[in-house]
Amino acid sequence: MNAEETPVNTDGRKGRWAGHREQRRSELTEAAIEAIRRHGPEVGMDAIAAHAGISKPVLYRYFADKSELWLAVGQRAAGMVLDAIVPAVAAVREERAAVGAAIDAYLGHIAADTNLYQFVVHQPEIARGRDVVADVVDTVASGLARILGDRLRARGLDSGAALPWAYGVVGYVQSVGDWWLRQQQPISREALGDYLTTFLWVGIAGLQQAADVPGGLAAYREETSLD
Repeated sequence: MNAEETPVNTDGRKGRWAGHREQRRSELTEAAIEAIRRHGPEVGMDAIAAHAGISKPVLYRYFADKSELWLAVGQRAAGMVLDAIVPAVAAVREERAAVGAAIDAYLGHIAADTNLYQFVVHQPEIARGRDVVADVVDTVASGLARILGDRLRARGLDSGAALPWAYGVVGYVQSVGDWWLRQQQPISREALGDYLTTFLWVGIAGLQQAADVPGGLAAYREETSLD
């Protein structure tokens, strides 16, 4: 063995360990999600470790504390939300139906996975070096912005509005959806979805009108301000 081989082998071992560690963190994150679904959003690290079939000290080898596990669970939850919304929106072509599909998919998702939603969104005692709820909003809004941007460009309009609109839609629907869950769903999912869709559609329908005005959205704003 020459002098140059040792660092290579050491790097190889480090790489394998890093890969193993990430895989194990992913498995434990999934186990934590299963424990949250079974035991509720107040589940502790003891119960999560027991559900994963390991001791709590072993769990802490991969997650320094509950806030680090919360972050990993929240990031996984964000992907689940997108996985629910994107196919639902892609399955319809009419604009209002796309809005309704996104809202219905989101409400259906949080209603079916309430414990996980509560764990991610309502954890006041967790030290937050990073806000996983904001991360979830960023992930979902970015995905929605791509959809809105595609639809704006398809109409020959400036897609610059897609991102702020996406954040507005996500914030609005998330806030109302949170109220709906906290109040134990006082109205049906279908009725709530229709209310939200109707409210949002008033703004989004302006896209269709703007597309018919030379100059697009800017010209449409000037035209409507003169009415």
